[in-house]
Amino acid sequence: MQNSTELRASFLRYFAERGHRIVPSSPLVPADDPTLLFTNAGMVQFKEVFLGREQKPYRSAVSAQCCMRAGGKHNDLENVGYTARHHTFFEMLGNFSFGDYFKPEAIRYAWDYLTRVLGLPEEQLWITVYEEDREAERIWRDDIGVSPERFSRCGEQDNFWSMGETGPCGPCSEIFYDHGPEIPGAPPGTPDQDGDRFVEIWNLVFMEYDRDAEGRLTPLPYPSVDTGMGLERLAAIMQGTYDNYEIDLFRTLISAAAELTGCTDHRNQSLRVIADHIRSSDFLVSEGITPSNEGRGYVLRRIIRRAVRHGYRLGCREPFFYRLVATLAARMGDAYPELVTTQAKVERVLRSEEERFAETLEQGMRILSRPSPGFRATVLLMARPCSSFTTPTAFPPTSQPTWPASGACASTWRASSARWRSKRNGPGQRISSGRPGVWTWSWRGRPTSPATNSLPSRQR
Repeated sequence: MQNSTELRASFLRYFAERGHRIVPSSPLVPADDPTLLFTNAGMVQFKEVFLGREQKPYRSAVSAQCCMRAGGKHNDLENVGYTARHHTFFEMLGNFSFGDYFKPEAIRYAWDYLTRVLGLPEEQLWITVYEEDREAERIWRDDIGVSPERFSRCGEQDNFWSMGETGPCGPCSEIFYDHGPEIPGAPPGTPDQDGDRFVEIWNLVFMEYDRDAEGRLTPLPYPSVDTGMGLERLAAIMQGTYDNYEIDLFRTLISAAAELTGCTDHRNQSLRVIADHIRSSDFLVSEGITPSNEGRGYVLRRIIRRAVRHGYRLGCREPFFYRLVATLAARMGDAYPELVTTQAKVERVLRSEEERFAETLEQGMRILSRPSPGFRATVLLMARPCSSFTTPTAFPPTSQPTWPASGACASTWRASSARWRSKRNGPGQRISSGRPGVWTWSWRGRPTSPATNSLPSRQR
């Protein structure tokens, strides 16, 4: 069983032996790119190279890139903790070609690394291609010999990749791993593809176009390759699980969070949220981002406060989140030395934000539990489809509204003493306020304690 450190080194070594330059991870804050809030893929630092505006002293590269998906087009924040694979921060392993090689070589490299180097069984790998990409289909079917029974053609939504609303893009071919029939889920391209059985592990993007603000596609100066494989997903497969939170990287952080909060259930969703959020918070602060009310600082503040709310849910009333910084530095400091050199600074920033937020929490809970006669409070939240939604408000989950398991819903909640009643409207309908997609939660008088008179719990 290979741990995450060994897998990272193995990937870099494989491509370095085949003429690729090992390139360090670029910052999470993209340099001179106003179109992105955070680096969300390994190719971001090569964007100008793909566009032909910048030259490198090499034509192929390999990297283990730190990525953030907690803002902008790719935003996984509210899903973190409730699925097996969503993260705010993750590492993306990738190999890149800038006119050096194209589809045949990229496909052969990927297949060779997975099946020969890592020893993954061919019969557990499933391939998808863009439905109009006949060349990629021929390579997989004829040259590699992939069985038609483990092959799918998919549309633009699944198999045409772009880094954002504009910029380099192109058709892609994805490699999925089949965890077996005992896990719910169906092959990619089918109605039940969102289960955990078939997990995408590697995306091979064939960069051919530049998309402008009007959506027009212009051919790039030369065809290029951009691939991305999540280290956490690969580690899960190599360590015999379909759940990223059970790999070595997260087990250490979850154990430390459990000790700090007193939670004995290591599969608790709140522990997963905390373990994920310490990684994104630490890396962002180490790059100089501080909590604020706008831009990247606001995203950081939301991440920190979401982690603290989940600690509050576990009964933790003292600052604890900052104490995980040392654990993370010890676990990932060899690969990212900046986590060690900035440890004291990160601890100060996180503790300060925790203490500031604790005051807000306590004040809010006092207001909720002891309103004056005739007091009326209303919380307005924008509705959106989501399998599980936690609001960005200051209050802990015992006192905040939560969405049903699926679908957008406009609801009106009213309370008189201990009696709640609700009115739900379907997607797209309007409530009495005249605003679509708004949830109004209000009460008059003195409701009972939020702990005993809370809104219905989230459907799991």
